[in-house]
Amino acid sequence: MPKDQKVKKRRASKILEILSEEYPGAGCHLDYNNPFELLISTLLAAQCTDERVNAVMVPLYKKYKTPADFLTLTQGGLEHELRSINFFRNKTKSVLNCCAALVNDHNGQVPGTMNELTKLAGVGRKTANVVLGNCFGEPAIMTDTHLNRVSQRLGLTDNDKPEKIEMDLKEIIPDDLQVKYSHVIGQHGRAICKAKKPLCTECVVCELCPGCNSFK
Repeated sequence: MPKDQKVKKRRASKILEILSEEYPGAGCHLDYNNPFELLISTLLAAQCTDERVNAVMVPLYKKYKTPADFLTLTQGGLEHELRSINFFRNKTKSVLNCCAALVNDHNGQVPGTMNELTKLAGVGRKTANVVLGNCFGEPAIMTDTHLNRVSQRLGLTDNDKPEKIEMDLKEIIPDDLQVKYSHVIGQHGRAICKAKKPLCTECVVCELCPGCNSFK
């Protein structure tokens, strides 16, 4: 491992140790009971808040519990249910196509591999990692907007494309800590390292952050 990578790995380890103490209850912000619910909610959460998705989907999952249940809805019927979610028309198509693939190709079950998940309509690596990490116990870097922003500011990646950020972090975060890293970094991004005005004077990892002084 190059010297620069070793330095990043040591710093990432310290950051993770501190933030794990700061956010001991950090976890997924989407409400779900099974892999199917998390898959659909994550798909819908793109460019939409988790809170809005939860408000819409928690009651909907009580009526429609499986991919087959969702397929009883028409395009217009599901659009009506999802109308308060950003880009609901396109997302409705993705949900129905995704459910059809789950029924036709996977016996109605959510597959547990990156390759199979990313073949489903509307599912990219980010969504797949959320499902794999939270539901299947797989190593996973969940590249949402908070993780990407905070990881960049902390100097743990120089990239701005989610897939490259994921690969950079996989090189310095041990497999068994990747889900925890994703959760605590995401929580830190929501609470302190905000997009427009990070609260650097309140940040517990400011001394380890190359970007901290620029915001003070």
